[in-house]
Amino acid sequence: MIHTPVPDTPFAPPLITGTDDRVALDVLFRSLVDVCRRHQPELEAVLRGQADIAGLTPELTARALQVQGIWFQLIAIAEQNTAMRRRRHVERNAGRDRLKNSFSAVLARAAAQGVPPETVHGVLSSLRVRPTLTAHPTEAKRVTVLEKFRRIYLILKELEMPRWTERERHALMDDLRDQVELVWMTGELHLEKPTVDREVAWGLHFFDETLFEMLPETLGSLEEAFAASYPGARFEVPAFFQFGSWIGGDRDGNPFVTAEVTRRTLRRNALASLRRYHDGITALARTLSISARSLPVPEAFAAALAEQLARQPDGEAIARRNPGEPYRQFLTCLSRRLAATVAGLEGERGDGSEGPQAAGYADADELIGDLRALEDGLSEAHCASLARNMVRPVRRMVEIFRFSTVRLDIRENTTRTTRALQALWQRQHGEGAGDPPDVDSPAWMTWLEAELARPLDGLPDLDGLPEEARETLATFRLVAEMRGSLDREAFGAFVLSMTHSVPDILGVYLLAKTAGVFLDAAGVEVCPLPIVPLFETIDDLRAAPAIMRALLKVPVVRRSARQQGGVQEVMIGYSDSNKDGGFVASNWELAKAQGKLTQVGEQAGLSIAFFHGRGGSVSRGGAPTARAIAAQPAGSIRGRFRTTEQGEVVSFKYANRGTAAYQMELLASAVLDHVLDGAAPRSGAAQAAGAEFDDALEAFSGASRAAYARLITHPDLVTYFGAASPLDEIALLNIGSRPARRFGARSLADLRAIPWVFAWSQNRHGITGWYGVGSGLKSLLDVRGEGGRALLRRMFEDSPLFRLIVDEVEKTLLTVDLGIARDFAGLCPDEGARETIFAMIEAEYRLTCAMVLEVSGAAGLAERFPLYRGRLAARLPVLNQVSREQVDLL
Repeated sequence: MIHTPVPDTPFAPPLITGTDDRVALDVLFRSLVDVCRRHQPELEAVLRGQADIAGLTPELTARALQVQGIWFQLIAIAEQNTAMRRRRHVERNAGRDRLKNSFSAVLARAAAQGVPPETVHGVLSSLRVRPTLTAHPTEAKRVTVLEKFRRIYLILKELEMPRWTERERHALMDDLRDQVELVWMTGELHLEKPTVDREVAWGLHFFDETLFEMLPETLGSLEEAFAASYPGARFEVPAFFQFGSWIGGDRDGNPFVTAEVTRRTLRRNALASLRRYHDGITALARTLSISARSLPVPEAFAAALAEQLARQPDGEAIARRNPGEPYRQFLTCLSRRLAATVAGLEGERGDGSEGPQAAGYADADELIGDLRALEDGLSEAHCASLARNMVRPVRRMVEIFRFSTVRLDIRENTTRTTRALQALWQRQHGEGAGDPPDVDSPAWMTWLEAELARPLDGLPDLDGLPEEARETLATFRLVAEMRGSLDREAFGAFVLSMTHSVPDILGVYLLAKTAGVFLDAAGVEVCPLPIVPLFETIDDLRAAPAIMRALLKVPVVRRSARQQGGVQEVMIGYSDSNKDGGFVASNWELAKAQGKLTQVGEQAGLSIAFFHGRGGSVSRGGAPTARAIAAQPAGSIRGRFRTTEQGEVVSFKYANRGTAAYQMELLASAVLDHVLDGAAPRSGAAQAAGAEFDDALEAFSGASRAAYARLITHPDLVTYFGAASPLDEIALLNIGSRPARRFGARSLADLRAIPWVFAWSQNRHGITGWYGVGSGLKSLLDVRGEGGRALLRRMFEDSPLFRLIVDEVEKTLLTVDLGIARDFAGLCPDEGARETIFAMIEAEYRLTCAMVLEVSGAAGLAERFPLYRGRLAARLPVLNQVSREQVDLL
């Protein structure tokens, strides 16, 4: 059963209390059953788990699958609500510092360990945390459906309140049922592939609903925690937490992201934040009706007001309209200037008036300065509380989101950038010069270095270049234009996919220079846009230290890194390295690469900051946030941390305010904890244990990868995978604008990691999260015997990385169903391929289960994770039912 059957008895809407989600689940299930009875009564038995889908018409089958999907989403809402109640319960009864992974807990622990406030202050001042929303096609729900699910969550919160009468509680239940009914009647999925513009709207939805408001509050929570742990050492935390985005800027294999699309994206991102600021400042103007007769106006603020009024074409009218109310006058001027800024982006007047209009803001720094002047004016007038509680949140919002909402990354692959460079070489040398040098040749490197050293004689004419090269250079020109006209932080970085060499990266610097992105800093050229190489495969991760060591010797790269704060960012890919080498090898090679790259940065006198390309699933790097960060190599997080937030993970984390605040605090506190912990010296015993653990992980990884390679290189694997999974059907889903393959080839090498993972999870094999682990552990035990068994037990207790691997593999194994997997295998018409491949998977699965339990000492899979087992138990019965139906549909 997916849920205990609800009896047909009169229902008194309950008060949702405690830390158990059964009451909330009951409320939601009753609402869904009621809607089902009203619209499709023949599906009630299916919903209750009393009948299966077999025998239904195609139309009813589709509706049955939809209602199960709605129920899954309602379960997630109930779990989120319960998690929030549980956290409130802990804070209320034990104190905020008892909340695991909270700011209060981290700072209380630091204070108890004797970390001085100056050290914490220094760490916080240099902290930079940036989760980055991607456009990867892993979210199927439309924005309109997300809004309805958010309304359901809010009603559940209301039902927690004891103040309602029975009549009011019944009204809330009616509202809840109406929202479930609207979800039922609304098409949840896209009927056609979403455009990039729709993906942009999807991303901005989370800012409008939660993030604009909750992120400034999160920074405020950190300041409160610091003051509580270090009394008397109060200071203002800088805007270290920001959001990045790839939506509208990621053109890697996506032909629909053009320079014009990116331009529209930047404008929409800017308008989202500007409109929110305008609303906030307009609300302040209505509220701060302080009379100069009752509160003397500080001299400095009076001068600032006079300057603002002088900027306005109707400044005298503003003063007459609000006589004797200086703060309201000041805010009216700010509101007018913001309206003009919005109008400039929209191409029309912002206030609908005629005649002269005030000049807009040139950049976010101007607006921040004006809001600080308002805060200072109120504070000097002995209204510090009003300044802190009313004006400061708006100012912090502007500091965080600026005139861009997000820092938009541009991503492209080396195939495209190299072709653009070859086109420039060809035009420079003429058709008679023959083909450009090979990109791996010394001649190509010499040309790149010479062009980077040569002064740029104006921007080149793009006419005559191939269309693809023109488009690539037009994107770089857009960077130069919008950084100057919109916001200096409108762009985050240029991420180069498929980086294999130093010339690959230097080529991007040359494209940026050619397009006018470079700046003159004290007489020398620097690139203000961070160029971030992405190392994705196992081989690329192994080559990364040597590549970066050579790259950081190039003068323009070193100058640019220093200009960007003394930091060179490197992106590492979890999905592709997993697809390439399997789960264990991916995690180990990522850890090794980070350790070696950190040393490369130290030797070059720069810091290497890592951008973690994680997905939502375990096999794409998804893991509990705090534990994943704690498992990173010591010293690899030096206050700067970036990570991707992909698809459905964004909905899960940021759709609701309480959950969003928790997720942001969790990420920031985990980074802070890692940095503070890394500042402490390691003992000799810890270093020795670390070396021993590393040696064992190397052996474990190698044996695991060998087993994984035997599977994915088997000549029957492609035949089996294509037939025994919904791979081709996934490519047809309307869940993202990006094609499933980079270049359209029909090979595993060209297949993106996301459909690779999705297909293996849909057919319930799940190999991307565990295959090779059993062979790796068995090999280590075979070689080392009892000593190896004792070592693995010590690693399980003391190695954060090894423990994370074992824990996540164990949880993943619980989702595998060999019976259903065999049903999918039956779709493969080649009996030899079917039996061979499935036998390999079945044998490795059973071995992995046995080996993982041997290491953990548990009696059964995931028994150590009761909450996880409970969440899974609520879903597995229907998930299994739907999986079997999927086999029939295929």
